[in-house]
Amino acid sequence: MLNRVVVAPSGFKESLSAQAAADAIAAGVRRVLPDAEIDRIPLVDGGEGTATALAAATGGRLVALAATGPVGEPVGTHFALLGAGDTAVVEMAAVAGLALVPRSLRDPGATTTYGVGELIRAALDTGVRRILVGCGDSGTSDGGAGALQALGARLLDADGFELPRGGRELVRLARIDPSGLDARLADVELLVACNPYNVLCGERGVARVFGPQKGATPAQVEQLSYGLENWARVLTRDLRVTGTDLCHGPGTGASGGLGSGLAALGARLLPRFDVLLDHLDLDARLARADLVLTAEGALDRQTPRGKVPAEVARRAKLHGRPVLALAGTLGEGAHDVPGVDACHGILPAPMALAEALVRAAELLTDATERALRMVLLGARLPVHAEVSGTQRPSSVR
Repeated sequence: MLNRVVVAPSGFKESLSAQAAADAIAAGVRRVLPDAEIDRIPLVDGGEGTATALAAATGGRLVALAATGPVGEPVGTHFALLGAGDTAVVEMAAVAGLALVPRSLRDPGATTTYGVGELIRAALDTGVRRILVGCGDSGTSDGGAGALQALGARLLDADGFELPRGGRELVRLARIDPSGLDARLADVELLVACNPYNVLCGERGVARVFGPQKGATPAQVEQLSYGLENWARVLTRDLRVTGTDLCHGPGTGASGGLGSGLAALGARLLPRFDVLLDHLDLDARLARADLVLTAEGALDRQTPRGKVPAEVARRAKLHGRPVLALAGTLGEGAHDVPGVDACHGILPAPMALAEALVRAAELLTDATERALRMVLLGARLPVHAEVSGTQRPSSVR
């Protein structure tokens, strides 16, 4: 019997927040299992919704303000003060996320993390002892250069002139003057919740892996790659970074390389789920489930590399719980995510992306209902130990 269902999805980029996804899935569960206990756990990965979710989970609050958006215009944004009062959460997506970059302006060589630095400064003004920066869903590829500029660093070209904002300018970076950096940074613990698989440089560097998704042409990808390699060299030299490889260290490529810039300021780059999920008591809640439902926009070979469904499945399997994953699209490798027993796409028929984004909640609810009815049908079918001398598979995907 499915008496208790845990619903633990990620958000769907540019469509549904994690909370909205959890609500849509719960509605589908309710159609099939009206008496089941549904435990909704909208999960954050450092991207959109992180500050809001952690404020709610800890009895904290959001602080609203205006800051510089990714294309240089002011945007309304926020950071969170957690319940204990000594920790602030800066969500980079809330001020430099891809959703804040109009499609006509998607040029990762021009966008900036300047607003992230402004949020960090605003958090410092509250007197907190710890600042947690959530990385994810970025619309930038400037290595965190903009954030450092907002915090007082001067980025200079070979003639001593300050560089404009944007990742394309990093190819001209000759020197960093850190003398104007906000002195309060030395008195706080700066933590970065990031995907450790994302590195700054090389063939798996952030410009090559994520640049095209943010609108970069092949030529721009190469320009950004070279600029970020130069950024790492100059950062290491002028901020006297020791013990951290800013090019290839885990998490240095997070949010278009923001991880590298903050690491140069002394931040600790930590696996995001180790930092974020402890606030949600996820493991204990999974242990009590009869079925775990998770979801994200795309399930594919990238999912095991630090995405929410893979982490949910990994933890659920520690307690022997079955996992069903729902996704906007099922790509190569969708059926091979460790710990996921079955997966199901939410589109009932081919449709335009714009329509799918608008109808995402409805599609997710309907898909949940379809998938659960199949689960219940499978539970009623007789299972034979042998089929033509071969053991029957334990699950069908």
